[in-house]
Amino acid sequence: MFLNNPCTHPGCKRNSISCIDKNGNLIENSQFCYKHTKEPEKAKNDLLKYISENQKIVGLNCSGITFSKSALSGHRFYGCDFSHCFFSELDCVQIHCRMCKFDFTVFTDCNLIQSNMQFCSFAGTKLIHVLFTGSDLIQDNFNGLSSYQSSFDDSDLYNSRFIRSHLMDTSIRNCNIKKTVFFEAQTNNVSFKLSNTNEAIFDKRGSALFTGDAEETSLMNTGAN
Repeated sequence: MFLNNPCTHPGCKRNSISCIDKNGNLIENSQFCYKHTKEPEKAKNDLLKYISENQKIVGLNCSGITFSKSALSGHRFYGCDFSHCFFSELDCVQIHCRMCKFDFTVFTDCNLIQSNMQFCSFAGTKLIHVLFTGSDLIQDNFNGLSSYQSSFDDSDLYNSRFIRSHLMDTSIRNCNIKKTVFFEAQTNNVSFKLSNTNEAIFDKRGSALFTGDAEETSLMNTGAN
């Protein structure tokens, strides 16, 4: 998991993407990041083929790659790196991820309904028309997240972090947000209806409902019907 082989291109600070051998097996002696690999299109196609042919994937690095209209429903990823990727029209119903990185990745028009993604990082990620409805997103890092017209409804967000996130036209209804941290989160038309906001943490004093702060309580219910 997380081999983190540095790119060998002079001055590059990125990690190298994974390589697939002629037999379709994942190998560890990767040398270049996606930007500096000599055959980027081949490298991308090899990785996409490897993912499509394997339901359980461990330690894969696809950083910087674009996934368009990929079907990953039911796949299981462990310790994989998808940071700086671009996911468009992704079909990922019931995807399973543990300790995976999606930092600074863009998801647009993606379906991740009933996903199970725990101990994962989405720092600096952008969500546009993304559905996480009915998912287990436990102890995940959403710090710096930008979410537009997306849904976390009916999900378990226990002990996750949305510090300094930007949530716009986003629904977090009927969710478990116990110990979920929303420090300095900016919200616009966000609904927490039926979620346990009294057990979430909206500022360093504790939850808004617990402290009785009217302004914070109003913020949590913005957009609720």
